[in-house]
Amino acid sequence: MLKAATFRQLKTLHTVAKLGSVSRAAEELRLTQPAVSLQIRLLEDGAGAPLLQRVGRGIQLTAAGEILARYALEILDLWNGAADDLAALQGEQGGTLRIGAITTAEYLIPPFLVRFTEQRPQVKVQFKVGNRADIIRMLATHEIDLAIMGSAPRELRTLATPFAKHPMAFVASPSHPLMKKKRLSLDDLKSENMFVRERGSGTRSTVENLFKQEGHKLHIGSELSSNEAIKQLVEAGLGISFLSLHACSLEFQAGLLALLPLPGNPIERDWYVMHVSDKRLPHVASLFRDFLIDQGMSGAVPIPLPTLTAAKRRCHD
Repeated sequence: MLKAATFRQLKTLHTVAKLGSVSRAAEELRLTQPAVSLQIRLLEDGAGAPLLQRVGRGIQLTAAGEILARYALEILDLWNGAADDLAALQGEQGGTLRIGAITTAEYLIPPFLVRFTEQRPQVKVQFKVGNRADIIRMLATHEIDLAIMGSAPRELRTLATPFAKHPMAFVASPSHPLMKKKRLSLDDLKSENMFVRERGSGTRSTVENLFKQEGHKLHIGSELSSNEAIKQLVEAGLGISFLSLHACSLEFQAGLLALLPLPGNPIERDWYVMHVSDKRLPHVASLFRDFLIDQGMSGAVPIPLPTLTAAKRRCHD
């Protein structure tokens, strides 16, 4: 029979399961490794079964550990929800907003967070940035309550709502030879040195689809996981790229990057805010979700690109 467990034991198991390591769990929980091991051992005594097993140099959950970790996550979420509801009942506008965004959206979301927290100074923010796989994992393990991505994940049931336009474009250094031409086509770009993000990223998928639809093969110069690295290589004239314009606003203002004269460049997609469909959304997360949608629909999306209109006009001339 399962004996009573403490919240500390459940949180310890959840953290070990999430990180896959006792040492990393100890670091996140600010405990010693022996203290983490003790909490797991006490939980194992209560469960009457081992919860972790060593595999090579790492550890993984046993079947019993998988079951308890799943329930631990649900119990901790319910408890956090209760605290959130009690705070709302007492008129408090606080709580912790746990939000994650893919790396490109890290340029978009902070201004929204600033405006939101100015209205609710008691709110604490946990803002995590990662690649698409990282954000999906955080959403699945309830490490974050809201995620910002360019499309909903197929491997996870979510409620996703578009809240802002996402312009993406082929860009190059103003001194790049292609910038001297009045009008380009994708055929002109297929042999260029193209710097792209890692497979699975939104901009990578979009540019691959654009070339595929035109019957062209995308020639990849280098694959990088950093927008900043791509921008520096393009600014140096070493190639071209297809990037989110949210990631390039300062470079456009400084004249370091420019839109290639290609019809339909830039293109527009949508940004989505989403959460797991079968998980109750905390009050503060629900407020921020509504805030994003309201601000996005009203056009209050920060894209400081004063040269964008002129650049778009040039691409269509």
